[in-house]
Amino acid sequence: MDLCTHEGRTGLMGNQKRDVKKYFFMFPNAVFELGLNVYELAIYAYLLRIEDRRTWQCVVSYPTIADKLGISVNTVAKYVGLLEEHGLITTERTDVITRDGLRRNGCLRYTILPIQNAIALYHERQLSALEQATTRQRAQQRAEKSGVEFLPSDKEQSA
Repeated sequence: MDLCTHEGRTGLMGNQKRDVKKYFFMFPNAVFELGLNVYELAIYAYLLRIEDRRTWQCVVSYPTIADKLGISVNTVAKYVGLLEEHGLITTERTDVITRDGLRRNGCLRYTILPIQNAIALYHERQLSALEQATTRQRAQQRAEKSGVEFLPSDKEQSA
């Protein structure tokens, strides 16, 4: 089954006019500079594809994302969390009222955040890591200068 049949339309076949807003979506080039995993990129791209372009939001379940991308639900959950950590999206729980009047957990509502936020967060983390490395290097130089053995913290030794 091709994409056009799957989505219940004839697609871009024949002499149809190409409607950029309907058949295409923008993917920011800067996303490739953030060091994202291939799954993070795929999930982010899918969320961009289905978002409401007026609200920057979409509501979709983990199983739907997993099915569309051909990956497991656990993988989706893991990398959605990482996308949140990178500052690319936020998630919000939704509720569903059943026919019986019971309130149940619904799908997550995803909000796509401005890419500038993620870039700024990435640069802040890079700068922080550089400052930590510089501090560690200075401490090591002082220790060597005074003839003391330099022992990094437990966290640095296990890395």
